[in-house]
Amino acid sequence: MDVSIDSKALWDISYGLYIVTSVSDGRFNGQIVNTVFQVSSEPPRVAVSLNKLNLTHAYVQESGVLAISILEEQASMSLIGLFGFKSGRDVDKFAQTPHTLTANGCPLVTESALSVLEGRVVASADGGTHTIFIVELTRAEVLKRGTPLTYATYQTVKKGHSPKNAPTYRGDSAPGEETAPGRFKCSVCGYLYDPSVGDPVAHIPPGTSFEDLPSDWTCPLCGATKEDFAAVG
Repeated sequence: MDVSIDSKALWDISYGLYIVTSVSDGRFNGQIVNTVFQVSSEPPRVAVSLNKLNLTHAYVQESGVLAISILEEQASMSLIGLFGFKSGRDVDKFAQTPHTLTANGCPLVTESALSVLEGRVVASADGGTHTIFIVELTRAEVLKRGTPLTYATYQTVKKGHSPKNAPTYRGDSAPGEETAPGRFKCSVCGYLYDPSVGDPVAHIPPGTSFEDLPSDWTCPLCGATKEDFAAVG
């Protein structure tokens, strides 16, 4: 039987955007995750998918505990970039963002969080590049009301991209990128600078060409320099 796999069909699966954190021997780490979903109501359990190469994965395996922040639609690209495109092996992410400690010792990101969860791992499954952790919740709290940030909004409205270790990494340009005049793409994280939009994070107004950006301007998502950008149009 012939089997045809078009990876673009998987792009239509819907996701959210979350920060998952853990602790090991007093060390903290956390990362952006798009695959968190409820698997049981009694007992309350969720599944979390983490790449085996990521530091957070190692911490969860070692400690068996984690915490989850469910991000709101207004979450900044700088927050997403900090936890999505920078490694805890290189930077102290928690020195740069508000957080509290959970009962299980995990750092819990409260910035731009609608709700928070924490729990302990009760089972896991090998998912290939990723491990799926089944987590029994010990806490679930609503911090404020709002609209959760979906992965579709992150990509279409915020113009965000998937890091290479994400299960949804696409590895190619979005439709229209190749012919979009004046746009420049970050070679590190895939962020697309669009002169018609500018960079609200750095207070760069719409209509500013890439060439006219300050020499010390950096990617609002991952912090890469202008030298790491290439024209796509």
